[in-house]
Amino acid sequence: MFQLFVKFLKRLAVFIPGIIIAAFSWEYTLPYLNKHFPYVIAIILSYGVAAYILIPALVRTWRILFPPKHLPLYCVTPDGFVSDPLNIGIVSTRRELILAMEKAGWNLSDPATPTTVIKQILSIVFQQQYLHSPMSRLFLFGRKQDIAFTMPVRKTNVNRHHVRFWATTINETKSFNPRTLQRHNRSAHVHGDRLLWVGAASLDVGLIPIKHNWQLTHMVDPDTNKERDLIVEGIKQTSKVTKVEAVKLGDPYTLVNRTWHGELNSDGIMKIVYLKSITD
Repeated sequence: MFQLFVKFLKRLAVFIPGIIIAAFSWEYTLPYLNKHFPYVIAIILSYGVAAYILIPALVRTWRILFPPKHLPLYCVTPDGFVSDPLNIGIVSTRRELILAMEKAGWNLSDPATPTTVIKQILSIVFQQQYLHSPMSRLFLFGRKQDIAFTMPVRKTNVNRHHVRFWATTINETKSFNPRTLQRHNRSAHVHGDRLLWVGAASLDVGLIPIKHNWQLTHMVDPDTNKERDLIVEGIKQTSKVTKVEAVKLGDPYTLVNRTWHGELNSDGIMKIVYLKSITD
C-alpha cells in the first residue's frame, strides 16, 4: 500500500505541473500567438511549445534532481522513463555486426537530424518507404544507442521492426554473465574491437501519444520476445553465427512505458549471438 501511495505521489508530481503548463499556454501563449497567426496555427504552435519544450524541460529537470535507479533490464528515454526491454546481444566487431544485419535484411538507421526526421515524417504522411529511417534516442549506461537497424513491415514507416544496440565489453573466454552489462566502454566500438552489443528489439505498430506530455510516438507491439527471435533466426540464416546462448537476466516481467496502454512483455531472457570473425 505504501509503495502504491509513493507511486501516486510521483505521478501527481508530474501531472500537476503539466496542468499548470497547459493552463499557462491557454491563458498566455495561445492569445499571444493568435495575434500573429491564424487560430488553428496558433493552437498547433501552442501545443508544440508545451509538449516539446516546456513539459520535457520540466521532466528532465526532475530526473536530474531525482535520477532513476534500476538494473540494466531495459533502456530509458532521455527524460528517464521506462522504454524497451533488453533482449538481444551480439558478439562481434562493429563491421561484423553491420554486415550480418544487412545480410539478414536489416537497414542501418540514419542518425536523427532535422533533415532525416523531416524525411521520416513525410514518409509517414505520404506512406512511402524510408529504409534507413532514424530512431529516437534511448539511453543505457547514461548514453544513447551506438548503432541501430530498421526493417519496414509494409510501405510505411509507421510499422517497422527496429533494434538499438549499445557497445559493451566482454570476455569471450568466460561464459556470459549479466554483470558484463555494467562493464561498458563508450568508444571502443569505433576502433574495431570485438564487443558485446546489447540490444533492445521491438516492433512499431502505429502512432500513439505519450502520457505525460502528449507528444506523438510509435506504439510498440507488446511481444518483444518475438522481435528478439526474429533477429536471431534471421542472422542464423546468414551462416555467420558460431553459437547462440540464452542468458536469464531475470524473471518474466511486463514494462508499463510512457505511452497510453503501453505494456511490453519480456520473458527475462537475453539471447547472445556470437558471430564469426571476418578473419576466420
